[in-house]
Amino acid sequence: MRIQVVLPDKLWSEFKAAIPPRQRSAFIALAVESQLKMVRFREAIRKSSGAWSDKNHPELVAKGGVERYLARFRDSYLR
Repeated sequence: MRIQVVLPDKLWSEFKAAIPPRQRSAFIALAVESQLKMVRFREAIRKSSGAWSDKNHPELVAKGGVERYLARFRDSYLR
């Protein structure tokens, strides 16, 4: 798909100087893909905020609780 994008002059100049003409589309696609991953990750973090509370998981509050929880989880996963 072809699109038109407007970039600031300085950014375009740097881009042209750094990326050869036949590699620009691939570079832009990779940059967009990378940024979209970041956007999706931030959204997932925002949506999951508060999912693990002390009230819901008191076993994790005590010292060493997380380590014990992970050890049990990993042990059960390997069976």
